[in-house]
Amino acid sequence: MAQNKLKLKVEALTRVVQALIKEVQTNASLSQGTLTAFQLYIGEKEWDKIVKQLQDRELETNKENKPEKKLEL
Repeated sequence: MAQNKLKLKVEALTRVVQALIKEVQTNASLSQGTLTAFQLYIGEKEWDKIVKQLQDRELETNKENKPEKKLEL
């Protein structure tokens, strides 16, 4: 009897995880479409400028958050 309950719970969790995966895929598709539409709207030159700014900001953030190496004994 306990095995049957466990099996039902595992199956229910499997369905939940499958639904979550589907939701994540839907959101990824939606965000990709939105990003593409925005890219087409602002044009290639402006898009390249924004991408460059984001890359620079990411580099600055990585430099600031980089942990110092400690001496291992």
